[in-house]
Amino acid sequence: MAAKVFVDGQEGTTGLRIHEVLAQRRDVEVLRIDGERRKDPAERARLMNAADVVFLCLPDAAARESAAMVTNPATCVIDASTAHRTAPGWAYGLPELAAGQREALRRSKRISNPGCHATSFVLLLRPLVDAGLVPRELPVSATSLTGYSGGGKKMIERFQAGGDPALNSPRPYALGLVHKHLPEMQAHTGLAVKPHFVPIVGNYYKGLAVMVPLHHAELAPGTTAESLHAALARRYADERFIRVMPLRDAEALAAGEFDVQACNDTNRAELFVFGSEDQSLLICRLDNLGKGASGAAVQSMNVHLGVDEGLGL
Repeated sequence: MAAKVFVDGQEGTTGLRIHEVLAQRRDVEVLRIDGERRKDPAERARLMNAADVVFLCLPDAAARESAAMVTNPATCVIDASTAHRTAPGWAYGLPELAAGQREALRRSKRISNPGCHATSFVLLLRPLVDAGLVPRELPVSATSLTGYSGGGKKMIERFQAGGDPALNSPRPYALGLVHKHLPEMQAHTGLAVKPHFVPIVGNYYKGLAVMVPLHHAELAPGTTAESLHAALARRYADERFIRVMPLRDAEALAAGEFDVQACNDTNRAELFVFGSEDQSLLICRLDNLGKGASGAAVQSMNVHLGVDEGLGL
């Protein structure tokens, strides 16, 4: 029988993309709410509790309210908001996180979808912390360059309206240093110190690259760009959606600059290590609407349902 799926918040960027992905599949029946009843709590609750899987594509407060409305113990909730990413009882929806994560996603009826910046940061740092190459106490800094689609409807409308020359240049934001992805970036890497994180939005629709600079002298004795790259390659050797690119990848720099958008329209994340004798730069790029949002949510659903993890992706 087809799995019944309901998307609460189907009109947002992530919800729309999930609908597009699921529309191609015959193993899924998408439950739809009448447009006039989108804000009717009783009708939303009825559909959510009739579903095998519910995607929450809502602001944090609304996602908490919706999650509380799901009382059917057989319904799996996958929350794309920030609300539950470090909450007890919620499995973190990154199958590649660590050994045993897929089993946690199969068992859990509450799954939190990772943030786009956080996905890149965690994929880069978690294996290096686990391997002892990056000390847990190290104050790590990261910069992320992203397209404006990750900023939600208001930001998308602002950029696409045109006419504002100030938007032609990249714009750093969250300069209060309290970005909403920081708790999960720390919790799911195992770092003991909150990372120093600067996101930058550019005047393009989608595509994201997180960059993490490291000084070898601050890492485990003897750590080099080669050993960092080797640790990442070992960790992701069998992962279909994670590619560890060649050390100091010449092809990635063939044009003289790094292409932030090269993973767009995929569920792929590509990891790079560029290094000199005393420093390394780690970069992860992905589609912030793919592996950074809707693709990740569908991947977690596939794992939970026990079907091919790449189905529809």
